[in-house]
Amino acid sequence: MIIFIVRDLNMKKSLWIPIVFVILMWVIFFIQYFYKVDLGFLGIHPQDSYSLIGIFTAPLIHGSWEHLLSNTIPIFIFGVILFISYSKIALRVWILIYVATGILVWLFARPDSYHIGASGIIYGLAAFLLFSGFFRMDIRSIAIASGVAIFYGGMIWGIFPLQPTVSWESHLFGGIIGIVLAFLYRHTTETTKNIERIEQEHKRKSFDDYMNQS
Repeated sequence: MIIFIVRDLNMKKSLWIPIVFVILMWVIFFIQYFYKVDLGFLGIHPQDSYSLIGIFTAPLIHGSWEHLLSNTIPIFIFGVILFISYSKIALRVWILIYVATGILVWLFARPDSYHIGASGIIYGLAAFLLFSGFFRMDIRSIAIASGVAIFYGGMIWGIFPLQPTVSWESHLFGGIIGIVLAFLYRHTTETTKNIERIEQEHKRKSFDDYMNQS
């Protein structure tokens, strides 16, 4: 089924956001690493008016190779799943998680440090995919939610203040936003129909190609 979806040109076009986002993360980190530039000031420094730009720039900034690598895989996987499985609302969900999480971190997170990294978006996407299964209760959404729970269920510990160097506030607020959006968009069913249509079109095309070769 996944092969059929990915082969569809329209679906491929919708994947440019997570792909470009990951590329930007890496390009910015390479600039920091090779030119010895500290871009931490582009993170979110809560309640500092000069740091409002961090709402938009902080998710692209990472402090180490470990930090970058730990965020690259999940944000790409969750982003691809979002844009393939919930194509009608994917862009809105991505933007709302991105901006709303940043705003909440700026308003309520610890003001004694800069908050950087894409983990807030990751938690938002994970929560959206997980709770969409609970709120929608259709087979496809439940299957996606089950996969997220099985492979990334350990992320739950990230919402607690267990490590002083980790922005658990970003994780918590991202997760909350993801849950709220999953609830608000629980009745959006256009995506499932799109996927079924794409599969049918692919099967019909494959059959036509086979008949033409015969």
